[in-house]
Amino acid sequence: MRFLALARARLHALLTGRPRLLTGLVGVTAVVLFLTSGYASWLAYDITAGLPNRDRLREMGDMAQSTTIFDVHDKPVFTIFKEQRIEVPFEKMSPNLITAVVSVEDQRFYDHTGVDAVRVAAAVVRNFREGRRAEGGSTITQQLARQTFLSRDKTYRRKLKEVIVAAYIENVYDKKEILELYLNKVYFGDGLYGVEAASRGYFAKSASGLTVEEAALLAGLIQSPSTYAPTVNMERAVARRNVVLQSMVSSGAIDGKTAERAKRSEVTLANGLEIRETFGLYFKEQVRRELVERFGWQRVYQGGLRVYTTMDADLQQTAESLVEKGLVDVEKRAGFRHPKRGVTPVKKGQLPAYLQGALVSIDPSNGHVRALVGGRDFGESRFNRATQAKRQSGSAFKPFVYAAALEAGYSPASVLTRLNDPVHTVQGAWVPEDEHSTASSMTLRQALKTSSNRAAVRMLTTVGIPAAVASAEKLNVGTPPSVPSLALGASDVTLLSLTAAYGAFASGGIVRQPVMIRRVDDNDGDTLYTDEQKSHRAVSDATAFMMSSMLADVINHGTGYRARQAGFTLPAAGKTGTTNDYVDAWFVG
Repeated sequence: MRFLALARARLHALLTGRPRLLTGLVGVTAVVLFLTSGYASWLAYDITAGLPNRDRLREMGDMAQSTTIFDVHDKPVFTIFKEQRIEVPFEKMSPNLITAVVSVEDQRFYDHTGVDAVRVAAAVVRNFREGRRAEGGSTITQQLARQTFLSRDKTYRRKLKEVIVAAYIENVYDKKEILELYLNKVYFGDGLYGVEAASRGYFAKSASGLTVEEAALLAGLIQSPSTYAPTVNMERAVARRNVVLQSMVSSGAIDGKTAERAKRSEVTLANGLEIRETFGLYFKEQVRRELVERFGWQRVYQGGLRVYTTMDADLQQTAESLVEKGLVDVEKRAGFRHPKRGVTPVKKGQLPAYLQGALVSIDPSNGHVRALVGGRDFGESRFNRATQAKRQSGSAFKPFVYAAALEAGYSPASVLTRLNDPVHTVQGAWVPEDEHSTASSMTLRQALKTSSNRAAVRMLTTVGIPAAVASAEKLNVGTPPSVPSLALGASDVTLLSLTAAYGAFASGGIVRQPVMIRRVDDNDGDTLYTDEQKSHRAVSDATAFMMSSMLADVINHGTGYRARQAGFTLPAAGKTGTTNDYVDAWFVG
């Protein structure tokens, strides 16, 4: 009783005799409440800021997919990707896979609404006992939220965001849709994203045909792909698979006998997804450049495009083999002092010391590039000598001068005279060196066949430099310099453009822009781009016919005769060309 009386007295004193203290306590309480509510409001704002709205949630199905490049026969030959993924609908995923993933990752998946309270509580208890974050308790929906919208930081703030986003997802998607999104997004190691890519990459089969043991192995990779990937450590992969099988038993997905039988099965890997890109890499790179220029980097690397090219895979491999063989043969010739491949140390920034070469094969009827070799080894040098290197063409330019003459009314039988007379230039009199002939006169056919420098320069000055420049422009080899040495190939051209120009002589005078991409489809099969052949008449039918006849003489009786001596018997027309000091050697035809 005395205690109660004392308490009443102190309360009375507090309320009547010490008003300042009471006021202070009330004020402090108000401030604390204000700060607490303010912090709570700030925390709520900070956590929810940047979280996805309903529209962004609906875009979760937009996933990065590989772009596939096909050859002229529609056979896949290359891929371009940021994430190697093949998206498939839920109906094309094996039920074995679905039950395996749910059993090991989230057994109460169909019962919760994004967060498994039971699992979270168990994780909290375990983490408290072990004094560390030993278990996270994330559901499949939470993992999907983290993969799509959040970082992988191990903080409680991120975890809270994960819970909120998971609730959002469950409010927008049903369980089947969540599983479809999750299994198309999740990483399975070895650069494989999504179940279809993983199934093809590890077992060479579609995800719809996975057996119990195969499904269990894939499901086991999700926790730590780098640890359990069978290509990294088969023993760990099998042990993890068996854990998944046991989880399937405990969840009621399979019985014990099925699990034991699956555990005894051996893992046989077969990569049905990998495209061994051992050839055509210069071709691929040129296609990639054109795609990025047309569609942008993101769509090319993540949009799952299907690109149909003009490349003949067999011809491409043959071309690369012949370029390598030809260059090796030259390097082996007696007296050839050029350093061989891999012998001379090369300092950083220097070019390889061995010979380089390039080759382009174009169908003149449509401009389709069937083969393109830009160098000996793409891994050592990505510089494309077929499309990027502008080199002086030497005597390979002479047909354009003679084409201008034929267009002006000359014929292959027309005679050029006074070939040994000097040519007057701004720098003075000039007599071109000529190792093939010193005759003072010859026909146009003879001049081209023997590759006479003096005849070519005389033809240029006779028909007029502007006419020769116009001829080159019509044939899409650029605008060469207006100088007498133009006849000897003083202008810089690429092998691709020079080859396309010669194609006009084989196609009745029509020059066609080289084409490497026939068609591009999106991932749904809708056509985004179809090549519209760009072509125009460069020379008349008659000129094209006469030039082809003259160029055939080069092969049969002229500077290209060594091809016949080597046993080549098929009809051919073309022109050789060399530059000063034999820095470059050409053949185009």
